[in-house]
Amino acid sequence: MKKTLVAVMVLMAGMCWVAASAQKPVAPTGGNGQVERGRYLVEDVAMCGECHSPRDDQGQLDHSRWLQGAPVWFTPNQAYSDWAFRAPPLAGQGSFTDADMIMVLEKGLQPTGRAIRPPMHVYHMSHEDAEAIMAYLKSVPPMRQ
Repeated sequence: MKKTLVAVMVLMAGMCWVAASAQKPVAPTGGNGQVERGRYLVEDVAMCGECHSPRDDQGQLDHSRWLQGAPVWFTPNQAYSDWAFRAPPLAGQGSFTDADMIMVLEKGLQPTGRAIRPPMHVYHMSHEDAEAIMAYLKSVPPMRQ
């Protein structure tokens, strides 16, 4: 009986560990929870800066021009007629309206209604995540011309 009880307890502990490790990571919260969640999604999940930020002479991200738009630094291995060779600026939310950004983030569509051009990933985010991303992007100062 004791062996069975111990085996059940070990099994339950293992199940709890698996369930706990399968949880989604929680976004950091700070002063403005929505902006912080958006920062987490942009910087740590979607990694938008990899394409939407320029690189320096050594190929490293130029954080002084964070999310200011940049040439896409890689090309497809096959000819692709609809490839986007430049990532638009996102800082300050770029030229996107809230409705435009919602279409991009929630539906994977350009403001024109066409599909997002590769290499941009198609996201189907929740409305809450899209709003958090917009809050963060609006908090990033755009470059002054």
